[in-house]
Amino acid sequence: MKFSTRHAALGLLAATLVAGAAFLAGASQAQPADTPNNPFAGDRSAIAAGEKVFNSTCTACHGSGASGGRGPALNTGTFSHGSGDYDLYQTIRSGVPGTQMPSFARLPSDDVWRVVTYIKSLSGGSTASAALPGDAARGEALFFAAGNCTSCHEMNGRGASFAADLSDEGTKAPAAIKNGVLHKPQRRFGPAPHFADVTMNDGSHRSGFVVAEDSFAIALNADGKFVTLDKKEVQAIATRDAMPRDLQLTPAQVDDLVAYLARHKSRDFTQTSKVTPAPVLTYARIVNARAEPQNYPTYWGDYLGHHFSEMDQINRGNVGQLQARWAAPLPGQSSLESLPLVVDGVMYVSGPPGDVYAFDAKTGLELWKFHRKQDIVNPYQINPSNRGVAVLDGRVFFGTLDDNLIALDAHTGRELWEVRVADTLEGFTLTGAPLAVKDKIIMGSSGGEMGLRGFLDAYDPATGKRLWRFYTTPAPGEPNAGTWPGDTWKLGGGGTWLTGSFDPQLNTLYWGVGNPAPSFNQYGRKGDNLYTDSVVALDPDTGKLKWHYQFTPNDSHDWDSEEDMVLADQVIDGKTRKLLLHTDRNGVFYALDRESGKFLWAKPFVKVTWVTGWDKNGRPIVNHDTDATPEGRIVWPATGGTNFQAPSYDKDSATLYVQTNEQQGWANSGPAVFERGKLYTARGSVVPPPGPAPKPAIKAIDAKNGDILWTTPIAVPSLSAGVLATRGGLVFVATSESQFMALDSKTGKPLWNFRTGARISASPISYAVDGKQYVAIGAGNMLYTFALPG
Repeated sequence: MKFSTRHAALGLLAATLVAGAAFLAGASQAQPADTPNNPFAGDRSAIAAGEKVFNSTCTACHGSGASGGRGPALNTGTFSHGSGDYDLYQTIRSGVPGTQMPSFARLPSDDVWRVVTYIKSLSGGSTASAALPGDAARGEALFFAAGNCTSCHEMNGRGASFAADLSDEGTKAPAAIKNGVLHKPQRRFGPAPHFADVTMNDGSHRSGFVVAEDSFAIALNADGKFVTLDKKEVQAIATRDAMPRDLQLTPAQVDDLVAYLARHKSRDFTQTSKVTPAPVLTYARIVNARAEPQNYPTYWGDYLGHHFSEMDQINRGNVGQLQARWAAPLPGQSSLESLPLVVDGVMYVSGPPGDVYAFDAKTGLELWKFHRKQDIVNPYQINPSNRGVAVLDGRVFFGTLDDNLIALDAHTGRELWEVRVADTLEGFTLTGAPLAVKDKIIMGSSGGEMGLRGFLDAYDPATGKRLWRFYTTPAPGEPNAGTWPGDTWKLGGGGTWLTGSFDPQLNTLYWGVGNPAPSFNQYGRKGDNLYTDSVVALDPDTGKLKWHYQFTPNDSHDWDSEEDMVLADQVIDGKTRKLLLHTDRNGVFYALDRESGKFLWAKPFVKVTWVTGWDKNGRPIVNHDTDATPEGRIVWPATGGTNFQAPSYDKDSATLYVQTNEQQGWANSGPAVFERGKLYTARGSVVPPPGPAPKPAIKAIDAKNGDILWTTPIAVPSLSAGVLATRGGLVFVATSESQFMALDSKTGKPLWNFRTGARISASPISYAVDGKQYVAIGAGNMLYTFALPG
């Protein structure tokens, strides 16, 4: 059963098929009497044939159903270069000189006419008038009343969600709407939508719409809630077709419905944004996440960034019995980096960019999937990944590579709104997981390597309206603007691509900021370059800065400070202090007072040579012999002592577990040449001298003083695979060598391992359903879950 939610516009097909100006909406022009006539006007079979040609030739720019993408929408009925059939024919055949609309002179003439016929059918033009004899107004009344269509179908937020969403049905040819939807729905949707009445072994009954089913379980939508039943506990299942058996439509009514549906080319976000889905996860529950250890409600598992599970069902004594329970493919061109969220037995997880899934967290049955292709693709785009979603009330939020923040209905996966956050052709992408804070969705930006100005945004979760923006490189006249010479702040980088932390009591948002640009050439940007390589403490209501601390001033090594900001309370000198703990990419472990931003102490957790100490204000005393130069210099660490992979903090023992890499680096700068949307790293090309082999490891750090408690070596370094500690005395470890393992949290001794068969670029989580604890990890493009037998 298909639960796709949107026919998204396709990305670029090739450089020559970029957005055309030929069909920009404008005043229509009359068709001259002496021009050739469309030989297929009014021919319904030509509409379907033209749709096939359009899909293979034109959707890359103009979108599915001609609803618009990189190029303009073609379903409006008016076109800048003439709205007559022959005008369109000439535009397609000849292209538009001076624009990016190419010529399709090699396309057979009849195929061009068929495309024209299809385009005109979408907008109610001359061709469409012959194809759509029905009355749309009568069709609308029938759809929402006597036809009872909304008992199963949705139209822009109105109606039920059991069967297909018909909000974009108009992207189909009228013949397809009539035959595929009204007369033979099974041809389009696969198995016909159906309900099930389930009798359990104990005599009780459950009923609902069948969302998913396999040989061992059946998932129902029962009054808006997902219910999954184990077939071992089921006595009988009686199904009934969702299609009304007693519905009799006259031919005129069929035509009226087709005319109405044909008007709807895409979901209308002005209407769907008004929908208020039933709550799934409230802000109050996220604040009190520790009281619900069976759930995993945020990217870090809680607001404090602990990424720690309080569950102990899986423990040192039984972890050796851990078994794989279910796996799900999340196919795409990039490995999984996301951390799933789990709320009341439903897992929400992003796959490769553009995909979001909901699974039954116990069985792995897919409840819904949302897929969206990029409207716009930057050909110089890097890091095509997505690290997760946020859930608030009844919505799921995520970002896209072409910079859209999207809200989905958590119950159906259908899109409620989307808002363009930035321009991907400038180098921006949205790869991080949003964070739901109070009545706002906080969304960071990626692209600090591309020569742009980083920012952090807040959005209204109901409408997508932007509420505030904090720029990570201050403009002239703003505090700390003097740390950037001239106009370098405009290209200064400072991405905010990893999810931050939040202290509800202090009402303070803590967010890490990435490297300055150009990454490896600091000569043109002399100064501290605030707020790059820093943590910023913000008021979540206004986005105003409370304080900041910079870990690496004037960085020339690409040492982003995006890593987890762990919020912990510790007793220092007999007084409880509110701390911020942070293992930075520069190889140093920091402790700050999170109320004031005051530096408390710092200590390397891998070999470092770039710093010799810190002054009383916490400013590093930098060894400038490790700064990048055109000739190159050796520096420790290399690309990072750690990176964005999740650490794990056990507050009871004040221990931080983290994956690290001790490796010699090479600080080599090259020319800084800026080109819009391209990499702006200025990395040199001098070959580095040989050095010792890297030493990747899992380390336990005493968070009271930075001492290393134990070290467990691993085989392959990673800048993305993380760890998860649990109250069961375990540390689950993801590795680039494809091994998923469990260590004793006291000693680091390996107790269990599972070879996934794919490189792991994500971090593990733990959750529970019906009293059973699970551990989950993404590896390659598979999502795995594990539990004890029974």
